[in-house]
Amino acid sequence: MNRIVVPLLLFSFVIFFFFGLFVGIYKFFPYHELDELKTQLEPKNIKLDNKTHDTLNLSDMISIQDKNDIIQKRYQLTQFIWNSDEIPKKLPDIVENNFYDERFDDLSNLKHIDKLIIEMEYGVSSTVYMFVPETNNGKLILYHQGHSGGFINGKYIIQKFLNNGFSVAAFSMPLLGLNNQPIVEIEKIGPVKFFKHDQLIHLENNNFSSMSYFFTPLAATLNYIDKNYSFDEYTMVGISGGGWASTVYPALDTRISKSFAVAGSLPLSLRNTSNDVGDYEQYRLDFYSIANYFELYLMSAYGETREFIQIFNKYDPCCFAGNISISYADSIKDRLSELGTGNFEVIIDDTHYEHKISDTVIELILNN
Repeated sequence: MNRIVVPLLLFSFVIFFFFGLFVGIYKFFPYHELDELKTQLEPKNIKLDNKTHDTLNLSDMISIQDKNDIIQKRYQLTQFIWNSDEIPKKLPDIVENNFYDERFDDLSNLKHIDKLIIEMEYGVSSTVYMFVPETNNGKLILYHQGHSGGFINGKYIIQKFLNNGFSVAAFSMPLLGLNNQPIVEIEKIGPVKFFKHDQLIHLENNNFSSMSYFFTPLAATLNYIDKNYSFDEYTMVGISGGGWASTVYPALDTRISKSFAVAGSLPLSLRNTSNDVGDYEQYRLDFYSIANYFELYLMSAYGETREFIQIFNKYDPCCFAGNISISYADSIKDRLSELGTGNFEVIIDDTHYEHKISDTVIELILNN
């Protein structure tokens, strides 16, 4: 009997081992189900700042007193990023209409994809997908993925927006996803492969800021959309580093009427853990001395029919967990009230334990 049972057990072990390996590598069923179960069962060792926070007095932190101050700061930031008096009117360098990508061929309510390639200094390029639905509501969402990879990781979110009739322009952060990782010849150093944001600081000079890599793709894509489509409004949504982009870019470009930043940023003075520090674009003082985070939040929220909503995952295992953001929300609202227009909100999402845009937040965006 044992001569039969032992080989069968060994054979079963080998089959299950290779099946598990196959599932883990290619992420086929039941990978996501097991991953979700693991998330639910594993202990949550997330350090939270759950103290009661007094409302911060931002009178010394926000120098913006009127509309002209906002216009001036936008001008200074635009000068810093692009060495220009205005947002570039650049269009994508390459456009492929009706582009096919098998990774997205199962999306429903999808009419076609436009692939846009934006080429920038030192051979850095950005690839953007424009998802156009069969049945549309006349509105556009710019969806920005974070550091976890390309916008393929946001496929579930993109599908949700398509299902509700939104066209979606999808972005990845520089050097990630479909974006390239060029080798650049650096004087006295030699060829350097760029794959991490902190490296981009090495490309800075008097006539160029590497911060433009984060915002030029957005500007060029909106220029293309302005020229080829007619949407009622533009909304920007981002997660993590994409949430940071969804914080800063609407402060510069008033074409964005609504923006939702999920786990995107905290003011530098409130970043109390190493996970919250972020890459160089999040904390370089020469940039944030022009407009600090409090002021950027105000600028993104300011204007007729404009609003900026910050969402924090209370139990986020990555970054910006807790509820410390509540401490400045009322002060920014009060300053907006004094300015006479705009809307700002802070929302703490306690419905999950992940670094993601939850279904609760998706519904909030769709119903806003």
